Amino acid sequence: MNARLIFSLIFLSCAGLLGYAYYAQYAMMLEPCNLCILQRVCFFALGIVSLIAALHGPARTGQMIYASLAWVASLLGVLIAGRHVWMQSLPDDEVPDCGPGLNYMLDTMPMSEVWNNLFNGSGSCADISLKILGLSMPAWVLVWFIALILVCSGLFIQAKRKRY
Repeated sequence: MNARLIFSLIFLSCAGLLGYAYYAQYAMMLEPCNLCILQRVCFFALGIVSLIAALHGPARTGQMIYASLAWVASLLGVLIAGRHVWMQSLPDDEVPDCGPGLNYMLDTMPMSEVWNNLFNGSGSCADISLKILGLSMPAWVLVWFIALILVCSGLFIQAKRKRY
């Protein structure tokens, strides 16, 4: 299949998923937790890499580089969404205490501490405020990142098999 088309579809998927996340935030009034924000960053990075790749239409080596970058963004998304789903599966008494919000942390903490707090999440990360077909939003995000990491792997393998 045409790599330019696949990168375009990845970009459109990321744009659609981010659009839904902002719809859920502003229209449905679901405030994102710190891990949700990190997942958005991964979708944004994956979408930007895919858009550049789609516009560039690279040959073999370029396709391998773009697919690798997209794979890394997807892998980070899998790790963050996986942690989020894990936090949601904890019993109430094991959920970490609620931490400060992102804006407060950026204003008052060094960046290394902000990253540590973001990845650890807070008690609000364990809340399930919406389920779609029985899965929480972070679970759906995990499913999407797993699918996208498989697509990126396929793009890499496809490029590696090219003979030019």
